[in-house]
Parts: sequence; structure tokens; C-alpha cells
Amino acid sequence: MLLKEVINQYPDIRYILFGGKGGLGKTTISAATAYWLANNGSKALVISLDPQANLSDVFKQHISGKEPVEIIPNLFAQEIEPINRIIEYRQEIRQKSLDIYGLDKVPEEIENYIQAVAAEPTIEESAIFDEVVDIVAKGGYDYYIFDLDIQNHALYYLSMVSIFDECVDNITVLHKEMAKDDQEKPDMQQINETEEVLIVKELQEIQFRINSFSNILRDEKTTAFFLVLTPDEMIIENTEKVAGLFAKYGVPLTGYIVNRVIPPELASQEIPDYLRNQLDMQKVYLNKIDQIFGAEVLARVWEFERDTTSLPLVEQVAEVMFGGS
Repeated sequence: MLLKEVINQYPDIRYILFGGKGGLGKTTISAATAYWLANNGSKALVISLDPQANLSDVFKQHISGKEPVEIIPNLFAQEIEPINRIIEYRQEIRQKSLDIYGLDKVPEEIENYIQAVAAEPTIEESAIFDEVVDIVAKGGYDYYIFDLDIQNHALYYLSMVSIFDECVDNITVLHKEMAKDDQEKPDMQQINETEEVLIVKELQEIQFRINSFSNILRDEKTTAFFLVLTPDEMIIENTEKVAGLFAKYGVPLTGYIVNRVIPPELASQEIPDYLRNQLDMQKVYLNKIDQIFGAEVLARVWEFERDTTSLPLVEQVAEVMFGGS
């Protein structure tokens, strides 16, 4: 099955994800997919979740992290900026605590909690996918295309799900049991109880958001998930390992996109020796890709003469990937 057939034959698909290591061209492939969909009459939003990616460079247009930017009719782009979301998250917690206490200043205990949470190594992943849940919840698009850093974000995020679920569930049960035992408390104890309520509610909200994106990843009816790789031995091995990890977490893969393939017709032309050697090596790796992934390879994208950093070049990539309209 070709990439275009996957999109056309499954009308319930709303989310298209491209994952892989950094530097494989996922941003360009994501942008080209969004372009093809928009050019065929669907309203598409391409979202970069990869810190190494830059849709602004690909489209030669400044892409805001706050709101989607219209590139052409039906095609919108947005880059997630986790640092801004972390700052917003801190302020949201402060405001919630002020609302609960009815005070003008956040209590020291809550401020310490906010700073501790913001310093956690998982906060960037939480901030990124928190923003994704908000974007998807707003709606307004036929397709959402994600440029995903699976090594640093997706796999780590998925590994958090079951652990976090169990943790929050245990804390919630414990809190309910404690509330039953203590009906009457002194004022100071009542304040401490309020702090506990705030933290439990916040943990439950984070749990909901984590599961919301996790469910998107696992729903093969509405999600098409592709791994991007290149004809390189280390990349092939890494892709195999990642595919195994996704299977472990119950995330179905739709197929694979092989990027940066040197056009084989160059072999019949006068080319430098180093390029001919590259072609020979790539032939070996392409055969290995076919042996490992077989019919699940849905598209091969040629290596272009220059970086794909303009709309006409994005259009060329879309043409290679989808074969036109």
C-alpha cells in the first residue's frame, strides 16, 4: 500500500504522526504531508514537537509558538515552545492557590511546590503534550500532522503513563481515606488539607492530559503513525529498536518512510567516485530496509540537491511522497 492510499482509504484518520531521531528530515516530511492534504481540500495543521525542528526555516516564514500561522489556504503551521508553557503552568498553579485561599500572596509552601515541579526533568514533556491536548481540544482542522521527537519525548512520555496512573490513583484513594478520618480540624490543619486537595486535583488534571495524548497514539482508527528513517546502518538498527518499544507500549505503527534516498538513476551518469560509493552503500541498506520492514515501507523520498527550505521545494517533496493529487 502506498502512503496516499493509507490516507485516502481510512477516512476516520485525523492525526498523522512522523517520528524518528533528530536530523532525519521529519519536519520536511510533515510539512509536505500537510501541504498535500491542504492542496487536496483538507484543512491541515502541522505541529512541530521536535526541539531540533524549525518549520519557520522550511516554509521561509516566521511560525509563532502561540497561535497557528496560515501558510497557504488550508495549510497552517505551529511550533510548540515548551518554556512558555512551563511559565504559564507555574502561573496557573499560583492563581488556583490564590482562588482557594482568597489571599493576595501565594503561601510559601505552595510556591516551593511550584518551583519543585517546574524543575522536574519531565516537565518539558508534560508542557509539550499539555499544549498538544489544548490544540486538539480546540478543533477546527481536518488533520493534525505532528513532527515528533520520539527519542526524547514520545517514548519517555509513554513510559510515564502506567507509573503515573498508579501513583495518582494511590494518592487519590489515600486522600479520600484521610478525609473520612478527619472531619474536624484546627484552622492550620484545614489549610494543609486545602493544599493536599490542590495537589491531588493538579495531579488528576495532569493524568487526564497524559492519557489524552496516549490514547491518540494508540488509536489506529484515528491515528496514522509513521517512523522516518534513512539508508544508514545505525538508523536502521535504532528504528528497529524503537518499533519494538512502541509495540511494548501498545502503539500501532502504520508504516515507514525512507528519506534521503539518492536517486538510483545517477549510477548511469558521470558522477564522482565518492557519490558512486554512496550509491553502492545505500543499495545495501535499502535492501536491508526491505528485508526488515518489507511492505510497511510506504514511501521513499529522494535526496534533493539543496535543503528543503521553501514552499516550492516542500511541494516537490509532497509530489515524491504522494505522487501528486
